[in-house]
Amino acid sequence: MHGTHDSRDSDHDHSGHSHRVSRGGELEDVSDIRLLWAIILNQLLTVGQIAAGVFSGSVSLLSDAAHNFNDANALLIAYIARRVSGKEANKRYTFGYRRAEMIGALINLTLLAAIGLYLVYEGIMRFIEPNEIIGWVMAATAVLALVIDVGTAMLLWTMRRGSLNVRTAFTHNIVDALSSVAVLIGAGAIIWTQWYWVDPSLTLLIAGYVLWQAFKMMPHATRILMEGTPPDIDLDNLINSVEQIEQVGSIHHVHVWELDEQHRALEAHVVVMTDSMSTIENIKTTIKRRLSDDFEIQHSTLEFEYVDNENVLCTDSKVIVDH
Repeated sequence: MHGTHDSRDSDHDHSGHSHRVSRGGELEDVSDIRLLWAIILNQLLTVGQIAAGVFSGSVSLLSDAAHNFNDANALLIAYIARRVSGKEANKRYTFGYRRAEMIGALINLTLLAAIGLYLVYEGIMRFIEPNEIIGWVMAATAVLALVIDVGTAMLLWTMRRGSLNVRTAFTHNIVDALSSVAVLIGAGAIIWTQWYWVDPSLTLLIAGYVLWQAFKMMPHATRILMEGTPPDIDLDNLINSVEQIEQVGSIHHVHVWELDEQHRALEAHVVVMTDSMSTIENIKTTIKRRLSDDFEIQHSTLEFEYVDNENVLCTDSKVIVDH
């Protein structure tokens, strides 16, 4: 046997083959009603905080609203992505719609970063030109926000174990509750001491956290959309691991990427030392098992090349730079 053997169709056989659970799959057992209530409550709270912040003159309320807006959108994106990612692959989108959540997340994070920068500007301007703040409005809104944050956390409490999205949102709600407590303390300081500098100070603290959160998560979403290698995979280690398999001469044209946070894929050319079809099938099975067990890669496309007197045919060598 000379030339190449392509195993592209082999990945579609699901016998003896397990996929990592997708984020949409994780949410299948989650109560849609509870999730929707959490989204609605947090979006309404955001609107209320913005209105109260404008009326009272408190920028820290606007900062808290921005943080809450991001968390509400994260839940909304998770919910929409669950619906969209559940759509089957078709001739136009052969990998399905798994990256819908990443696109939504990147839009949300970009908007969050812009809001965070604006709040930093507003906080600094309030230090330069302080204004009077209606403390009781600020305090009442902070109490309402705290109640809704606790209520949302209770809605998500029983759901957090079945979903990474909900678990993350639950943690964020705890942080939101702490932010509301900080705003409430700040309102008390303004009411009793007229320390108006407390408000822009809280604004800068919350805005700083919002920006840190946005810029920490943005590279993650960008890397997935750019089809970068998963950060926990050492490509040299992967190549060396495959080349240790008996009858494998070498492996090249290796590309590893993520469809989303839960699905990884690989394509590679494998040079084998045999022209036996049955042996190549055994090699393919061994490689796929090792990729799954050691690197959590369940979708792999392997093209086999037979080496004969150091003569290897690789038609793709000039198309993409080899690894």
